[in-house]
Amino acid sequence: MGADMSLWLEKLIADFCLQFPQGNFWGETYQVRGFLAIFLVALVCGSVGSLIVSKRMAFFSDALAHCSFAGVAIGLVIGIAFGVNNADFKNWIFLIMVVFGILVGLLIAYVQEKSSLPSDTVIGVFFAGAIGLGAVVMRAVRGRRFFNLETFLFGSPLDVTATDLIWLFGLMIVTALVVCRYYNTLVFASFNPSLARSRWLQVRLTQYLYVALIGLIVNLCLQIVGVLLVNAFLIVPAAAAANFSRNLRQMFWSSIIICLLAGWGGQILSWEVRLRDPLNGQPIEFGVGGLIVLLCVLFFIVSLALGPMLKNRQAAVS
Repeated sequence: MGADMSLWLEKLIADFCLQFPQGNFWGETYQVRGFLAIFLVALVCGSVGSLIVSKRMAFFSDALAHCSFAGVAIGLVIGIAFGVNNADFKNWIFLIMVVFGILVGLLIAYVQEKSSLPSDTVIGVFFAGAIGLGAVVMRAVRGRRFFNLETFLFGSPLDVTATDLIWLFGLMIVTALVVCRYYNTLVFASFNPSLARSRWLQVRLTQYLYVALIGLIVNLCLQIVGVLLVNAFLIVPAAAAANFSRNLRQMFWSSIIICLLAGWGGQILSWEVRLRDPLNGQPIEFGVGGLIVLLCVLFFIVSLALGPMLKNRQAAVS
């Protein structure tokens, strides 16, 4: 079923690209797949980014992204131990990484709830432990061609496949269901947990579900677009939106729009802007992921300058 859907989607993209001349942006299948991947990742990360920033969980999401390094290492060891063949190794590592990332997120939330230590201290302990575990295990499997660290860290939306797009679409559906069902409870609990409990809201269940969702988003998206781009999409657009938004509703939609503008803008710049290498005359291409991150940061800098003015204008209008 999944293979049939992938083939159908790949054919649909190929037919679409045939409508444009060769060498055109829309005439390249990898650019269209990248465009769709950026759209889906931007919707997912932008929709939860506002809550991550408002609940001061930026360090938490960053730690989960780096803890996935340990999940990859564990997947490598288990796969080698059970003799998983090369064709299935990527899927095996992907499954272990996602499960491990969600478990780490839930453990962090549990220890934060039961311990009197500050949240950043608890996150730092898990962060150090996961990175240490990953370093130990990765050294044991060094030299095997199952994992590319550079791709893992930086990724590229242009390298996604039709199967990756299907996974991202499923993630978008899950995220939409959780956000639509529990968004008000999460916002209420972030401002006053005691009052939320007195209203018989399921604060604890909602919090754990939200943590599991962040773990799923981080580990699924970074497998496709890399750690760097996931962290940027989750934090920077929402931080920029917070500078000129008067409430969480504005911040929610603004962070999604900034994600889309930065994502598509970075992809288009990567296609249009080329420098010629003076040594061999070949064009130098810029990485899509890096350009997207820089545009996100640029939006944040602009929001620092224009944010107070926009807030004052909105206050005057209201």
